[in-house]
Amino acid sequence: MRLSDLPKGATAVVEHVHDAHVSDPIAQRLRDLGFVDGEPVRVVAIGPLGADPLLIQIGSTRFALRRSEAARVTVRQEAA
Repeated sequence: MRLSDLPKGATAVVEHVHDAHVSDPIAQRLRDLGFVDGEPVRVVAIGPLGADPLLIQIGSTRFALRRSEAARVTVRQEAA
């Protein structure tokens, strides 16, 4: 499942960040921010009408991501 598909309040674990091409700067930046395999993430808020941005929390840090950026992150949703 993609991070962009998680509903508000859902918790998941990062499985992989997909590179669009070799040396993809956006994918590398996501990894630098902490989107690495095994890291728990949570969707805190979603923009108006289900649009951009998504507010994502990793640990105690929150990031606003475009839906297209969040779609690069594959996650495994945890049971509620």
